Amino acid sequence: MQKVSNIIPYFKSELRGFNREREIVSWGYIVMHFLLGYTRSDCIVHADRNISVKISNQIKTIVRQLKSKKPIHYILGEIQFFGLTFKVNENVLIPRSETEELVKWILECSFQSVLDIGTGSGCIAISLAKNSSAQVSALDISSSALEVAQHNAKINDVDIKFLTFDVFTSKFNNKYDLIVSNPPYVLEKEKRSIDPNVLEYEPHLALFVPNNNPLKFYERIITLASKSLNEGGVLFFEINEKYGQKISTSLQRAGFVDIELKKDINDKDRMLKAIWK
Repeated sequence: MQKVSNIIPYFKSELRGFNREREIVSWGYIVMHFLLGYTRSDCIVHADRNISVKISNQIKTIVRQLKSKKPIHYILGEIQFFGLTFKVNENVLIPRSETEELVKWILECSFQSVLDIGTGSGCIAISLAKNSSAQVSALDISSSALEVAQHNAKINDVDIKFLTFDVFTSKFNNKYDLIVSNPPYVLEKEKRSIDPNVLEYEPHLALFVPNNNPLKFYERIITLASKSLNEGGVLFFEINEKYGQKISTSLQRAGFVDIELKKDINDKDRMLKAIWK
C-alpha cells in the first residue's frame, strides 16, 4: 500500500465478506477524506501520490477495527451531517441520512424557538441553530450524550441550552414554536435482524422500545408538546415506518391538525409533521 491508488483495492481485499463491496468502497473513501483530506475526485487526481508509512499504518489499524464490526464513524470519532462535522462515540447514535431529510423539512418552516427532545449527538439541534436565527434548547436523559452534544455545539459555534431530562418524570416550563424528536422506535424483538455493528456498539437506550408498548415515547411527547407548543406551533417526529398511521391517530386525538406523513429517500414513511392550534 504505497500509493493513493492502492487504498481502495486494499480495503476491498481485506474486507471482502465483511460487508457489501459498495459499503467497503465507501469506507475507503471516508477514511481517505479523514486522513488525507481528499474527496473522491481528489483521489483520482492524486492516484499516483505516495502515502507515508504513518498513514499506511493508520489505515491498517482502521481496517482491523472494521473487521470487529465497529462502525466506521466510531472508529474515526466523527461524521459529516448537514454540512457540519459532529464528534461521535458509543454514547450517542450515529446520525443517519434520513435525519438530514428531517432537518431539511423543518427548515422550510418559520420559527423562533426550538426544543429537541432526545438530542443525542446534537445533530438536529445544532443543524437548526446553524441554519436559522432561532433559540434552540435540547434535552436528553443521558448525561454522557449531552457531553458529546455540548462539545459538538462548541466546535460548530452555536449557542444551545442543554438539559438532562426524562420525558416520563419531568415537565417543561417554557413554550416553543417548534418541537422535534427522534425518539427510540426499534422493537426489542427486532434485535435479531439488526446489523451487528449497530447492535454491539450503538446505545440501546436510544434505539429500543418494548414490544408491547412501541409508541411509549411518541405518546408521552405528544402530551408534553400539547402543553408546551405556542398556538400554531409545529411538532416534528422521525418515526418507525410501521407506525405512521398509529402516531397520526394519536396526534389527531390530542388535538393536532394538518398532520402530514412524509416518505424518506428510500420511499419509507419516516417523518411526521403536525400543527398545534
